[in-house]
Amino acid sequence: MKKVGIPENLSTLFEAAREARTRAYSPYSEHKVGAAVRTRDGKIFSGCNVENSSYGATVCAERVAIQKAVSELGSIDIQEIMVVTDANPPWPPCGMCRQVIAEFGVNSIIYAVNLEGQLKSSRFSELLPDAFTPAHLAPGSGAR
Repeated sequence: MKKVGIPENLSTLFEAAREARTRAYSPYSEHKVGAAVRTRDGKIFSGCNVENSSYGATVCAERVAIQKAVSELGSIDIQEIMVVTDANPPWPPCGMCRQVIAEFGVNSIIYAVNLEGQLKSSRFSELLPDAFTPAHLAPGSGAR
C-alpha cells in the first residue's frame, strides 16, 4: 500500500477521526484508534477506543462513533466510515464493529488510514459478505 494522502472530499471525515484518536483511552494495548462516521444527511460523528481492565468491556472507536450518532439522531444510515490508526498498514474494523456497521451502514464505504496518509477503501460488503442484517429479522424473512 503506497502513501496516497487524504482526498479533499474525505478531509473533514479524516480530521474528525484523527482528532478523536488523540482522546483514546488505551493503557493496555497502547494503540490509539479514532473513527468518524458520515450519515446520509452529511452529519459527522466521531469516537475513540475506550479500553477497560476487564478486556471484554472495551469499546472500539467505530462503535463509539456509531453509538454517538444513534444517541443523537435515533435511526441512522451511515454512508462512510473513517478509521484512523498509526498502524502500517492501516487497520480495518474488527469483526464486532463490522456486525454493528451491518445494522446501520450495510451500503457504506469504509476507509482505513494511518497517520502517514496510507489509505485503503472498501465497500462494507467486501469486509463482511453475506452479513446478518435487520432484513433477516423482518416479517416474512423466515425468522421465528
